[in-house]
Amino acid sequence: MANTFQVDVVSPEATVWSGTATFLLAKTPEGELGIMANHEPLMGSLVTGVVIVEGEDGSRTSIGVHGGFLQVVDNQVTLITDRAQIATGGKEEALQVAEELAAREQETAT
Repeated sequence: MANTFQVDVVSPEATVWSGTATFLLAKTPEGELGIMANHEPLMGSLVTGVVIVEGEDGSRTSIGVHGGFLQVVDNQVTLITDRAQIATGGKEEALQVAEELAAREQETAT
């Protein structure tokens, strides 16, 4: 399908999500960023929040992330996160997961 792109969400521990998508929504310091197929090349930072990936089959996956970077090049989107976890309960749960990941990061830093 011409309106898709490859997405890889990785953290130091594992690849959290990998597959073909039609849309991705991520939170950056400047605000929310939507990515679709054939997006211009881009690099940016991620902040604690929710990443939503809409799969080629129409499914939506919500992922809580804590920090990291996003790169878009040649229909390939890579999110390299400090910490990430898929939330099975949707966007609200993903936001809670992201906040918990941030809290864990604070605990380990002290």
